[in-house]
Amino acid sequence: MKKSSQRLRTYKRSASAVFWRTKEQYGGLSNMAGGYPLVVNGLQLRTSEAMYQACRFPNNPGIQRRILNVASPLVAKWISRRYGDRFGRKDWNNVKDEIMAWCLRVKLVCNYENFGKILDSTGSKSIVEESRRVSEWGAISVGRSKLKGENKLGRMLMELRREYRKEKKRGRIEVAPPSIPNFRLLGKRIRTLP
Repeated sequence: MKKSSQRLRTYKRSASAVFWRTKEQYGGLSNMAGGYPLVVNGLQLRTSEAMYQACRFPNNPGIQRRILNVASPLVAKWISRRYGDRFGRKDWNNVKDEIMAWCLRVKLVCNYENFGKILDSTGSKSIVEESRRVSEWGAISVGRSKLKGENKLGRMLMELRREYRKEKKRGRIEVAPPSIPNFRLLGKRIRTLP
């Protein structure tokens, strides 16, 4: 397994589509961004962040419901952190990346024109989520001109952008649930979208 420092990448700010706040130019790329509702198994969900956090608790529909019912994606994340160690998936660290990639695809399928437009507006730039503390999902500012981190979310968004552009002519992308055990929402197996 690679050490974390070996997975770090450096991005030039001026050559990147950077987002931190949801109301900024590329803010809609954030999992915290409102206005991009998801529909999974017939349920309307507010944000991809809430969906991602709920997926941590397939054996506890009560915690999932609590996460999905809060208005704030940040509160959904706090609830997940509070209960994650005791009630969350034991394999969470092994499956969380696959679940995040699935959540992003669901966000695109459910908001094809609006979210696709933001993805497309990044051109060929690297997509980078700026972070103040965590370099796993994003990248931390190094001086004024660079960012450094694993930037997992940004790299997943760049892959999604490539897929979107490839599939744009067909009009929609089908999203099958990840092939991980016990992938459930409120007690039911998650189905393929759309």
